[in-house]
Amino acid sequence: MDNYGTILLVEDDESLSQWVADYLNSQGYTTHVCARGDQVVAMVKSLSPDIVLLDVMLPGQDGISVCRELRQFYQNPIIMLTAKDEEMDEVIGLEVGASDYVIKPVRPRALLARIKAMLRSSSEQKSSGASDDKSLRVGNLSIDTQARKVLVQGKEVNISSAEYLLLHFLASNAGEVVSRDAVFKATKGREYDGLDRSVDVLISALRKKFNDDPQHPEKIKTIWGKGYLMVPSAW
Repeated sequence: MDNYGTILLVEDDESLSQWVADYLNSQGYTTHVCARGDQVVAMVKSLSPDIVLLDVMLPGQDGISVCRELRQFYQNPIIMLTAKDEEMDEVIGLEVGASDYVIKPVRPRALLARIKAMLRSSSEQKSSGASDDKSLRVGNLSIDTQARKVLVQGKEVNISSAEYLLLHFLASNAGEVVSRDAVFKATKGREYDGLDRSVDVLISALRKKFNDDPQHPEKIKTIWGKGYLMVPSAW
């Protein structure tokens, strides 16, 4: 059977982790399981997985802090697994660097679709990054595409991986309205499902970091019924 990639599944529910791992293995992935948050960093450094599926509630160390620690060195996708009523976990997870999230109870086909989309998007970003210009500028905003650094008037602004992907896409299309579907396809590798609010969370986080009034934004505008607009003159 073909090997489509290596997955690290971090989940302390043994029965859940077993059937998810069995399902992913049957679909052509090599799946490793970790049951404790405080063991994740060492396993990621050892295995170098293509993607990490990370539960929020874990013994030893919670998934949010694990995600934050991983993002200091790990650039591949991280999908958070969060309970249906834990909306704040989704928000915080995205802010600390999660690429996407899946709400429990996990549906195997839906999870597989997210994994495929994330891996495809990650692969496309890596291949396109080799030929991209080293920097992207919009007014006083400068994006170093090789180092993945963001600067405003020469001062670095710390942003998460998910925020970076969204900002880069908006900057690449500065002055043009981009649809929500286009944003999802570019940053998550899938179409908007009509429910996912992760882009709204990231837009809000970017406005906060770039001092863009959320009530009357000038730098990143929401064009109702159409999408989002980065306004070059506001930067």
